[in-house]
Amino acid sequence: MAAKGPALRAGDTIGLVTLGSPLDRAVIDARIDFLKGMGFQVVTGSHVYDVNGFLAGTDQERAADLMAMFADPRVRMILAVRGGVGVEGILPYLDYAYIARNPKLVSGYSDITVLLNVLFQRSGIVALHSLLLLDFRAETPAYNFQQFFAAAASGSVPRPIVNPPGMPLTGRVPGQAAGPLIGGNLTSLVGSLGTPFEVDTRGAILLLEETHEPTNTVFRYLEQLRLAGKFADCAGIVMGECTNCQTAYGTTYGDVIERFIVPLGKPTLIGLASGHGTYKAALPIGAWMQLNADAGTLTQMEAAVT
Repeated sequence: MAAKGPALRAGDTIGLVTLGSPLDRAVIDARIDFLKGMGFQVVTGSHVYDVNGFLAGTDQERAADLMAMFADPRVRMILAVRGGVGVEGILPYLDYAYIARNPKLVSGYSDITVLLNVLFQRSGIVALHSLLLLDFRAETPAYNFQQFFAAAASGSVPRPIVNPPGMPLTGRVPGQAAGPLIGGNLTSLVGSLGTPFEVDTRGAILLLEETHEPTNTVFRYLEQLRLAGKFADCAGIVMGECTNCQTAYGTTYGDVIERFIVPLGKPTLIGLASGHGTYKAALPIGAWMQLNADAGTLTQMEAAVT
């Protein structure tokens, strides 16, 4: 069973960290104001506003900000400002034993994917493939906030992962599977291969989603995961959206799923609202899940928080 941080409550303090690419100060401040308007207190990392080319500070500085949030007794949960690039650069500088002794919920998606999985693999904590600070604004669909707070503020399980109305979650390859949820953004996962922080899919439910990639690149990344044994090792597959992904060689994202994922023969769900899509389910990386492709359901069986 994975370790869990405390549940998020009204009035709690959220720690903000920029772990990859920088974000404009005015945007960060506007999102902080929105969080405060929801009743939360905010603590910002020392390098939240830093700009170092396409990175927000050095690898060591961004890692230090994250460690400071795990050490700060005021901070109830940790929220990544955005993804971007460079998140993998902080991984060698984190103290995973300390994190394991001081678990807190971390939320994000996109390039934050690699961190979420490593936190589970090395520290044994559940992390949340869900909202970034960037998403805390009036235009964000109510579904996204409902999902986020259902996972971050409640330890109630089982919790069905339900798509918004009009967006069916569909079983594509029949069967059932159970295991910890692993994965997230496809590009981020492929980037971990061959490193000390390579994603471990053994016995897991593998979640995949992508954005702004042509479908031939999506195929290339899936093939790399296959050759690395990640599909052979997993128990089941959940395919999220591929938002703003251009059709290449007349092959759509749906075609890629049919021609590549379906023949793998693993119990598979398709169409999950996740990550870069308009609608974002809150998905606990490391928590035990049950996938029932016959019924078209995905159920969280282990809480993300205490």
